[in-house]
Parts: sequence; structure tokens; C-alpha cells
Amino acid sequence: MEFVHSPFIVPLGVFLMVVLIVAIASFKSMREKELEAHYKLRYEEMEHERKMKQMEIEKARIELDKARAAKNP
Repeated sequence: MEFVHSPFIVPLGVFLMVVLIVAIASFKSMREKELEAHYKLRYEEMEHERKMKQMEIEKARIELDKARAAKNP
């Protein structure tokens, strides 16, 4: 139990506390960036799906117009 009375315990404890606080702040920042990246990726995916549906609708409209034109010479 002599290490408890060592003069290095308090400075070591303070150093470890600072390291722990910095690590927690870094992980929080990293997590926020990760969530932002996931949100951005999901948004882009939804935009892509919307554009694909619009293109399918336009394609169906063109095919319908072609079928009408072929039916009515």
C-alpha cells in the first residue's frame, strides 16, 4: 500500500483524467461525423431512388405515346 502515499499518484491521476476527457470528446466528434456521413448517404440514396422513379414514369409515358401513335396511323 505504499503506492497510495506516492507523490506521483495525484499527477498521474490528473494526467489520466485529461487523457480520458480528450478521448471522450474525440469519440463524440467522430461519432457525430459518422452519423452525418450516414445521413448524407441515405439522403443521396433517396434522391437517386426518386430520380429513377421519375425516369420510369417518363419511360412509361413515352412507350404509351409510341403505342398510341402506332395504333392510330
